[in-house]
Amino acid sequence: MITINSRQKLLAQKAWLLILVFGFSLFHGCVTNKKTTYMQEYPESAYTGEYTSPEYYIIKPNDNLHIRVSTLDPRLASIFNATAEGAGVAVSEHSTSLTSYTVQEDGNVDLPYMGFVEVAGKTISEAKVAIATELDHYVKDAELTVKVVNKAVTVLGEVRQPGMYPIYQDRLNIYQALALAGDVTDFGDRYNVRIVRPTMEGSIVKEFDLTDKNIIDSEFYYIHPADVIYVKPMEGKFWAMNQFPFAVIFSSITATISIILLIQTVNP
Repeated sequence: MITINSRQKLLAQKAWLLILVFGFSLFHGCVTNKKTTYMQEYPESAYTGEYTSPEYYIIKPNDNLHIRVSTLDPRLASIFNATAEGAGVAVSEHSTSLTSYTVQEDGNVDLPYMGFVEVAGKTISEAKVAIATELDHYVKDAELTVKVVNKAVTVLGEVRQPGMYPIYQDRLNIYQALALAGDVTDFGDRYNVRIVRPTMEGSIVKEFDLTDKNIIDSEFYYIHPADVIYVKPMEGKFWAMNQFPFAVIFSSITATISIILLIQTVNP
């Protein structure tokens, strides 16, 4: 006659309890489509349309400005430009950093013949007007180009390729910035992404929701030069199937239960 003692019953109950606990953890750690889908429609949004275009980027000390004067007279161009047009240097987004002017701590740039021009605290358009006003004393009917060239975004946290990425375009949005880093991983918290943004008053830290469609109308949609984006990991990342050795644990539990059942079968 086969009997099952109380100790064997207790071991079997504990084994099944472990299976239930790990099974619950498995489902708890699952990442649903809702957690990874961008541009979702929410009845109530945290964004109120406080749109900020990259045009309104405020120039700060230590920014590098590419300033180029274009005229019909090549002699004047050679005077006011760090490298003259046609001097054998191809003008590109990469080469502009070699012909840039650094904004000094007092907010000025030192330009040939024009001297010091205050640009810190101004937008690109406002700085262009200030420089053009000084330039008008020397050159008439000149075309002026002003760009910030030390532009880079740093992407950290739960992305596939963290790092610092240079920006070669005037309008880079948050999704394009994350694409440079290979996008957010499945276990990145898209609901609470942080941006560290330098300002004239110091750096500020703000959080926003990547899954909310209304982010398009917010101040977070376009990246500013020197922004740092940080994607936090989800709380349940530890229990993720590709992070935790569930297969080994389940195999051990199954083997234990099989041994218990075998003992119960053969034990008289």
